[in-house]
Amino acid sequence: MTAVINSDYLIFADESGDHGLVSIDEQFPVFALVFCIVQKQDYVEQIVPAMQRLKMAYWSHDQVILHEHDIRKEKGPFALLRTDRELREQFMTDLTALISATPMQVIASVIDKRALKARYSTPYNPYEVAMLFCLERALSALCRRGEVGKRVHVLFESRGKQEDTELELEFRRICDNGGSWGYRRVDFQQMQFAHLFVDKRSNSNGLQLADLVARPLALRHLRPDQSNQGFASAG
Repeated sequence: MTAVINSDYLIFADESGDHGLVSIDEQFPVFALVFCIVQKQDYVEQIVPAMQRLKMAYWSHDQVILHEHDIRKEKGPFALLRTDRELREQFMTDLTALISATPMQVIASVIDKRALKARYSTPYNPYEVAMLFCLERALSALCRRGEVGKRVHVLFESRGKQEDTELELEFRRICDNGGSWGYRRVDFQQMQFAHLFVDKRSNSNGLQLADLVARPLALRHLRPDQSNQGFASAG
């Protein structure tokens, strides 16, 4: 039996917006899925320590979870930013600098749900479309880095039993070359993609990075002319 060789990389995934097509939010009619590809050595030696230093500097501990929604709304541990504008500006500057300096490759798929419904009478689930696109590009990127034949873990934040089951089925179908659509056929068996669901309460630095860049990338598609500090950092 051939031993499994693990990849030198990890993929952290997150989403922004909902993938439903029945009732579309006109203020945010898109669904975005992002993959953050990081080298394990960079993750251990640079990314995790940098995020811990940031948390220590502002909260004196590293148990704060950097959640984009909470930061934007100044909720929970980020309420301190609401009463001190100077502190908020400094925090956003430091957070932007951290993301800009993070050694990672960001792959994003942004699905315009209105356009999807307009083009197809029975459109595919936006999550399935985004998943295929992101996995295609991740496969290409990792193969170029000499990772052919290795197992790479893709980490998702758990969204609930039913949602996780549905995501797992689609993930496995794509990775087993069972996709029934697409303009070209990609051999995903060149690598072993292994999914891993992570509890929402987990203080995963990689998943926090993915969360921080997902919405800004979606907004970049939705409002390309609007200033977007988060997108500049992710880019």
